[in-house]
Amino acid sequence: MQLKNNNKIKNMSLADKLTIAATALIGSVNSLQAEVNDGEWNFSASTLLYSEPDRVSAAEFIVNANKEYGDSSIFNFKLVVDSLTGASANGAIEQSTPQTFTRPSGNGQFVIDANNTPLDDTFRDSRIQINASWSDQFTEESRYTIASNISKEYDFSSFSVNGEIAKDFNQKNSTLSVGLSFGQDEYSPEGDLPIAFSSMVIDQGQYSTRDDFWTAYHATRGDASDSISTSEILLGFTQVINRQALMQFNYSYSNAEGYLTDPFKILSVVDTTGNTQNLVYEKRPDSKKQQSIFGLLKYHLDQSIFDISYRYLTNDWEIKSSTLDMHWHFFSDDNSFWEPHVRLYQQDAADFYTPYLTNTTALPEFASADYRIGKMSAYTVGLKYGFQLSNEDKVEIRFEYYKQTPEQANQPQGVSGLSELELYPEVDALILQVNYFF
Repeated sequence: MQLKNNNKIKNMSLADKLTIAATALIGSVNSLQAEVNDGEWNFSASTLLYSEPDRVSAAEFIVNANKEYGDSSIFNFKLVVDSLTGASANGAIEQSTPQTFTRPSGNGQFVIDANNTPLDDTFRDSRIQINASWSDQFTEESRYTIASNISKEYDFSSFSVNGEIAKDFNQKNSTLSVGLSFGQDEYSPEGDLPIAFSSMVIDQGQYSTRDDFWTAYHATRGDASDSISTSEILLGFTQVINRQALMQFNYSYSNAEGYLTDPFKILSVVDTTGNTQNLVYEKRPDSKKQQSIFGLLKYHLDQSIFDISYRYLTNDWEIKSSTLDMHWHFFSDDNSFWEPHVRLYQQDAADFYTPYLTNTTALPEFASADYRIGKMSAYTVGLKYGFQLSNEDKVEIRFEYYKQTPEQANQPQGVSGLSELELYPEVDALILQVNYFF
């Protein structure tokens, strides 16, 4: 593949530019990047399947289109449609006896067998997302990108705008960039937002009429909706080291304020013997400040390109995470390639994370049993294969395996009877993605 206009690379966002530049600097652009022709639309389509056995499954379809106007302007449009089904962990712990839970909407109940992780089998959702961006040059050495995103789910909506300015110097071997983004999200779950630490209302025969149940249920509900505002700044630096090597460094700072609690997560309140006495809705802080640093190195070998990146993240919830990501791209003369992938991840727990609460201590200011903010380690291994069709269209196929291992953290003391229960279940996932460039 050849680029018909070199301005295409200069007008890309910094992340996209980095991907192409890694191979362009050695004289061979990745054969599976979408070719750009003046005045023509270029398309790609992608299908992704994600599955956690016995848990959540997702299917996602993406269509991407871009068109170049003149010598330097590029318009990009992306449509994402996905659906999620299956069962999601609701935050409660296992018990040695069956447990009954009320569905989030209040309509119906479900029972979890003894010695099983409580999973909410009502987890259903669909999402449509639209992204649009415009890139152009200020000068031969500087350019900008402006973009917007809108996403809508059944009970959640999101809108954001962002922009980036990048400038080349040092004979275009170095690039500095700065980006800003602002977003507004809104939760509006069926059944309204639960009041923090209120008890889940479960009908076990104690209500004489259904109206009595609904009266008790609505007493645990607050507003019909609430929002989150997010702002972020990203500073970047990219450097061509030589014809074989390229490096990149990023620093980001973000601030989120508003309803950061998950309205569908609960906590078990247990006695000293580990038996659940109550189920309450979680509560998280209403702000989160977060910083991250990122470094990447791409290096060209004889018939391959190796890249390795590291990301460190920390926020004022005391979550600290490290991510090491490695790809090795082996290409051949027939425009096909193989790309093994390994990703290692480690995370500390939020300071308010706890697997359960006890009825012998006062309620804390904040608490959540969501394993996603708990202490964990995870790894991903995968392989991507790409090839060119006879009509010069391109195909990529990616298959990956993901395993997440939670670890004990912030567990309340003075509770017995839980040693035989699985408080930190592992999560496995399979990922299959097919990309088609035409």
